[in-house]
Amino acid sequence: MPADQPELRTVDVVRYVTPLREGGSLPAIVEADDDFLYVLKFRGAGQGAKALIAELIAGELARLLGLRIPEIVLATLDEAFGRTEPDEEIQDLLRASEGLNLGLHYLSGAITFDPLVTTVDARLASQIVWLDCFITNVDRTVRNTNMLIWHKELWLIDHGASLYFHHSGQPWDEQARRPFAPIKDHVLLPRATELEAVDADFRQLLTPDRIRAIVALVPDAWLTDESSTESADERRAVYANFLETRLTYSQTVVNAANDARKALV
Repeated sequence: MPADQPELRTVDVVRYVTPLREGGSLPAIVEADDDFLYVLKFRGAGQGAKALIAELIAGELARLLGLRIPEIVLATLDEAFGRTEPDEEIQDLLRASEGLNLGLHYLSGAITFDPLVTTVDARLASQIVWLDCFITNVDRTVRNTNMLIWHKELWLIDHGASLYFHHSGQPWDEQARRPFAPIKDHVLLPRATELEAVDADFRQLLTPDRIRAIVALVPDAWLTDESSTESADERRAVYANFLETRLTYSQTVVNAANDARKALV
């Protein structure tokens, strides 16, 4: 395996601790066989495996770019959990999610980022805004920042709403070339004054090989279903091609983000 090939650990869930009743997906805190706690994202919830695919790809891209992301693991859920859970809604979710799910290391004691309390410097704000433009993340607004402060550092979480092209049914190549209109609502956009410099740096880091190495982490089980005749490798190629094409058009995306920022300030 190449030295720069990313890897994910696989853990077995041994205890369902508590649900996190946020949104419609009902993630939960669980304990795994490595004695760590994880926020578990269920394959059987909401947007299904596509949310897990987005979480994995977007999270590992962010990590590659030097941003702080909780460790992502593949988490195996045994069928026994669905039989013993008394809450019927959670029981249905567990049964629909038997097998491979996604976990993020639980940042115990972390607090939700508040832009009125914590000031993010222009460089970091620009890096996060650039990332969210690149991965088309619609979910980093004042209402729901999806950022935590842990040990006095800023951590990014919850990227399941990224790569939304895979929900639209529209040609991926058309969407890859478009500016990201929802960036106007990004919580850090007013501070993102260094997008041009960040674009130059990140374009150097995001080589095709690195992008494809991250996409290769997505398990086959999340990529194939009865609604599609494409193979897992064909689906991976779509994600890789989308990201590579989007990188080619990053200047267009950055220009639109700068225009949106100037309209705010």
